[in-house]
Parts: sequence; C-alpha cells; structure tokens
Amino acid sequence: MFIQTEATPNPATLKFIPGRLVLDSGTMEFSSAESAARSPLAERLFAVSGVTGVFYGADFITVTKADGDWQHLKPAILGAIMEHYMSGAPLLADGTAGSDDISDEADEFFDEADAETVEQIKDLIETRVRPAVANDGGDITFRGFKDGIVYLNMKGSCAGCPSSTATLQHGIQNLLRHFVPDVQEVRPM
Repeated sequence: MFIQTEATPNPATLKFIPGRLVLDSGTMEFSSAESAARSPLAERLFAVSGVTGVFYGADFITVTKADGDWQHLKPAILGAIMEHYMSGAPLLADGTAGSDDISDEADEFFDEADAETVEQIKDLIETRVRPAVANDGGDITFRGFKDGIVYLNMKGSCAGCPSSTATLQHGIQNLLRHFVPDVQEVRPM
C-alpha cells in the first residue's frame, strides 16, 4: 500500500491520500480523542502524540498537529493509516460509512422567506467552493443565512488555517456577492 502526502495551506495540517475510498459521501471531522471513539482509524491517529484533529474526505484524510515536526509525526501517522487498512477494520465502529452532512443540515438556520436565496448559496458552495477546498484537505459547509450574512463552517485543514480569513473574505464572499445580490458578508462559525 502506498500512501501519498500533500502539504495544505495550513502548516499544522497534512493531507494523506491512501489511494482508496475513505468515505462514501460527505465528510467527517474529529476534533478530540473522545469524538474519535466512533472510528477505529481516528482512534489510532489520535494515539499518535501531537495529533489534535482528524478529517475524512472522499479519498483523503487530513491530520492536524498541535506542535512537533511533521518529519517526526509523519511515519507514525502513515503507520497508523496503513495498519488500519491492512487490518480490514471498518472506518466506523458501527460498520457504517456515514458522514457528518446529515447532522450539519439539521443545525442550519435561515428564514423560510429566504429559502430560494439559500438554495442558490448552497448550490454555489457545493459546485464551486467545496471542490476547491477539498483539494486543500478541508471542507466548508453552509450553516445559516440571516440579515444578508452567510455563516459557514470550516473543517479539516481550513479550520484554523492562517489563510482561511482571506479565503472567506476575498474568495467566497466575492463569489457569493457576485451571484447572489442578497449576500452582504460571509462569516465563519
């Protein structure tokens, strides 16, 4: 098994590409060892000293570190990923391959009168923003829309990334304002 690694715009996060499907659809984020209990792979990764976050995309895993040098952490992380896939263990402890998308949608907020605007926003995020952000080892999901402000949740390498503010303010905000006149601002949640 050959696992590729790629740098991300966030120096605290590295993208690991195992060369096989990681998650059937959507994304999944683990921000603590406790939340990782539902995934044997995430548990193995959190067992590596210095790991503070794990994120699953369709064909990649991003790992976030607190401190330490990637040169020292990378071999242990590669070993944990390889052990998991060689063992044949399921991605999730309950055997499913579900994502966080359903719970994300349940937490959305917007006025029903803005439903058409929200659909436009979600479509632009889905077709133009998420694919680009996934290339960098992260994800951005719609959280809400109120008073002209779009609220987005940043995950994976995007969470805590030094360039995330610029991405939101210049890239995503400009895109949404161009196509959806009701959008005045974009903020992280």
